[in-house]
Amino acid sequence: MVETVKIIRFHAEKCRGHYDCEKACSQVQFGDDTGGDHSAIRIVKSNGGFSMVNCDQCGLCIDVCPVQALKRLPSGVVTVNKELCIGCMSCVAFCPVDGMRRAKGMVYPHKCISCGACVRACPEGALELVEVPISEVERVVYYHQGVCD
Repeated sequence: MVETVKIIRFHAEKCRGHYDCEKACSQVQFGDDTGGDHSAIRIVKSNGGFSMVNCDQCGLCIDVCPVQALKRLPSGVVTVNKELCIGCMSCVAFCPVDGMRRAKGMVYPHKCISCGACVRACPEGALELVEVPISEVERVVYYHQGVCD
């Protein structure tokens, strides 16, 4: 049974909008540094500052996949098996935090794999790769399902 999972924690007060994290992510995901659609992490302007849009590893997408192409690894991270994926994008449409992405022209979705490339690329230290109890992630799942406040 999975007891912990690595997630990306965002410190909004430190972010200056360099987007180096997005570029590092797209390098890992697609082998380029364009960021944007090719990045699993997104930094967006909001309320005079910045916020992060990224997979929180809640796993809600796992149950909506009609071909079981999504699974939680022993590390707790949810991954996409591209050999099984049929590109229906049900997971992208269902994700409550917009953490599952589809890049233009790509058949398969992509998401954060908690590799830490974005964390290492941020010159301000606004991102942190932390290991949290799976129960913390489960609370997010229950909240999204309307089971608790």
